[in-house]
Amino acid sequence: MADSRAECRAIAKASRENFLVATCLLPRGVRQPFYDLYAFCRTADDLADESGTPEKAVQALAEYRQAVAAMYTVERQDGQIAGIFVALADTVHRFSIPRQLLDDLLDAFVQDQSVVRYRDEEQLLDYCRRSANPVGRMILRLADADSDENALLSDEICTALQLVNFWQDVSRDRLIGRVYLPESIMHRFGFEEETIRRGLDSGQTTPSEVREAIKFLCERTRERFHRGVPLVDRVPGWLSADLKLFVEGGLATVDAIEAIDFDVLRVRPVVRRSTQLRLLGQAMWQRFRSGRVRGETSR
Repeated sequence: MADSRAECRAIAKASRENFLVATCLLPRGVRQPFYDLYAFCRTADDLADESGTPEKAVQALAEYRQAVAAMYTVERQDGQIAGIFVALADTVHRFSIPRQLLDDLLDAFVQDQSVVRYRDEEQLLDYCRRSANPVGRMILRLADADSDENALLSDEICTALQLVNFWQDVSRDRLIGRVYLPESIMHRFGFEEETIRRGLDSGQTTPSEVREAIKFLCERTRERFHRGVPLVDRVPGWLSADLKLFVEGGLATVDAIEAIDFDVLRVRPVVRRSTQLRLLGQAMWQRFRSGRVRGETSR
C-alpha cells in the first residue's frame, strides 16, 4: 500500500496540469485519495494517447478495465491488482466511488481510438458525459457533496471545461486527425471540414463562417459555466476554491478566444500569464482562509 500510494503521489506531482494546482493546501484527509484518482485518470489517458497504435491502446485499456473490475470484487486474489490500483482500491471503497464512473472514463478513452468526428452536439455531449463529467463526480464523493443536484451542476462545469478546450485547440486537434466541431454546426454555418483544412494550410485568417461557428459555440459554453456556478457555494471551502478557479479559468479561456476574434486556425488563444497567476493566487488565498476558519471552529 505504501509503495502504491507513493507511486500515485509521484504521478500527480509530476503533472503541470491545472487540475493539480495548490494541492499542498488540500485537507490531509483527501490529499492522498485525490492523488490516487488523478493517477488513474492520468495513466489511462496516457494509454489512450501514447500506446503507439489504436489497437495497442484498446488492449492496454482493456487490461485497465480488468483491474477496475478486480477492485470491486468481494474477494480478490493476490496479483489481481497491483501498482496504482492498490491505493486506488482503498480510495474507491473508503469513499464509495461508483465503478461506473471509472468505466465511463475508460469507455471514452476507447472511443477516442475510433471516433474522431462528431455528427451533432448530442453525440459530442455524450462523449463529454463519459470523458469529463466522471472526474467531477468523483471529486464530489471525496467532499461528501455528491447530491443529485450538485452532480448535475458539476456536469455543467466539467462539460464546459472539456468544450472550451476543444474550441481553443481546433487547429491542434485537426493536425492530429480530430475534429470536435459537430458536423451539424458546420452545416448550420455553411462550411465543411475541408474549410478547416484549407484555413490551416493557408496560414491566413480563419474563414468568417468558421469564426461565427466558434463564436456561437463559445457563447453556449459560457452559458454552461454560468449554469454550474452555484455549485461553488454548495461544497466545502477547500473544493469551493478549486471550483471557482476552474470556472474562472474556463471563462478566461473563452475570453481569450474572443480576444483574437475567434481566429483559432491562425492563432492558438491562451490565457495570459498574469491572469493565471491572479486566479491561482485567489484560489490559494480562499483555501488558506477556509483552513483558518476550520481551525478556529475546532478550537
